Amino acid sequence: MANPIHYPHIVVHAPALDGSRRVTEGDVTLGIASHLDDVVEILRLADLDRIEVEESDLIEWQGGGPDDWPGLSEHEL
Repeated sequence: MANPIHYPHIVVHAPALDGSRRVTEGDVTLGIASHLDDVVEILRLADLDRIEVEESDLIEWQGGGPDDWPGLSEHEL
């Protein structure tokens, strides 16, 4: 019997106080993102760059979607 195809379950967690968001696959932290481009890079480094970050059903966005990065606009220098 063939092995079932494994689809990663990526979670972009709710923003921390500084606006950064933890990116995980299961119990593994892949990285910390401060912007959507960071999520793309984190997935590329994890060899998951075929995932369409803003539209994929494989990514669960908690505490806001791909456009929600409160730390960027609320804490301007």
